[in-house]
Parts: sequence; structure tokens; C-alpha cells
Amino acid sequence: MQPTMTDIWVYLAQTPLLWLTATLLVYYLADLGYQRVRQWTLANPVLLSVVLLVIFLTVTGTPYQRYFDGAQFVHFLLGPTTVALALPLWRYAGRLRRMLLPLSAALLVGSLTSVLSVVAIGRLTGVSEVTLRSLAPKSVTTPIAMGISEQIGGLPSLTAVLVIVTGIIGAVIAQDLFDRLRLNDQAARGLAIGVASHGIGTARALQMHAEAGAFAGLAMGLNGALTALLTPILAQILGL
Repeated sequence: MQPTMTDIWVYLAQTPLLWLTATLLVYYLADLGYQRVRQWTLANPVLLSVVLLVIFLTVTGTPYQRYFDGAQFVHFLLGPTTVALALPLWRYAGRLRRMLLPLSAALLVGSLTSVLSVVAIGRLTGVSEVTLRSLAPKSVTTPIAMGISEQIGGLPSLTAVLVIVTGIIGAVIAQDLFDRLRLNDQAARGLAIGVASHGIGTARALQMHAEAGAFAGLAMGLNGALTALLTPILAQILGL
């Protein structure tokens, strides 16, 4: 008996390589489209990839856990990729030393603003306390944000979604916003997007300029550590 398309799909869906291949292929196509439309802001490849993969998983009825089990090699590479961000930063070590004081001040202000602003807006709009605790660490990379959320009584799963949304929004609007504000210094651009939009924003900064990417990677790492220290303290002060 000849296998049907359904039989073939059921077999392939159980193969981890399918989901790794699908992830890489979808991102490749999204990035190709992004370049074709001359890097139009709303055609950000990360945003398009997420949308296309969600549609694909929904249409095929594939549980997220099965998808993740197959595509987790990409997740594993996040660690080495983050460490590798130190390499472009080394090229700008001299400027980093000269900017140490203003960089530290900007990092502290950015970290505090990311937490305090979202709590203030959340309370003004009547968001529940659990959601506020889940929102507080939205601007740091996912593993750190989920740990902070769990520590202060938030929902780590909700925090993970909010972190991704924050990163995508930052990556989408960053360049246009910087241009409108006439912020032309690449180090300042990178620092801002790294503090506000963690890894996804840093990837966008690397596309913008090597110096912006270097400082975004630094800001992402330092902001993660600083937010992990400050958020539990701020949560107690703010009564979260």
C-alpha cells in the first residue's frame, strides 16, 4: 500500500531534523524578503519568522514542545553566540574605556526606567499585580527575565512571551526612531537598543553597524546582571 501524504507528514513530524530545517528555512526566506524590500521596518525577519512559524504550527496542529525538541539546537547556540559578542566589542575597547562613566550612568538609568515605566503604565491601566511582576524584567534576555519573574512572583511563561515581544518591537522601530531623534553616534545607538531590547535588538544593531552591535552586546549583558539585582529590590519598594 502506498503511503498517503498524511502518513508521510506524521512520520516527518516525529523527526527532530524537520523542525530545525523548518526554522532555518523560514528565517532564510524572511531575511530574503527583508532585503528585497530594502530592510523595510515592518518586514523585520525575526518578526516574520515568528509569525510564519506560529501559523505553520497551528495549521499542522504541532505542539510547541515537539517543535522545540526538534529546533533546540538553535536555542543551544544562543549561549556561544552571546559570548561571541565580546569579539566585536574588543575592537572598540579604547572607546569603551573613555566612555566608562557615561556608559555606567546610562546603563543604570536605562535599567531603572525599563522596570519603573512598565510598572507605572501597568498600574495606570489596571493591570493585575501578577502581570506587573511578569512585565517588570521584560527588557532583559529570556533566561534571566524568567528567573527574575519567578523570584518576584510573576509567571515565567508570560514573561518569556513579553520579552520576545519587547525585543521584536525594539528591533522593528529602533533605526527609524534613532534617525528621527538624530541620534547618530553608533555607540549610543547600540547601548540604547541593547538595554531596551536584549538579544533581538542586539541582532538588529549588528545589522546597523559593527560598533552599534558591539555596544548593544555589552549593554545586553550588563543590563541583565543589573536588572537581576535591582528588580527584587524595586519590587519590594513598589509593593509588587
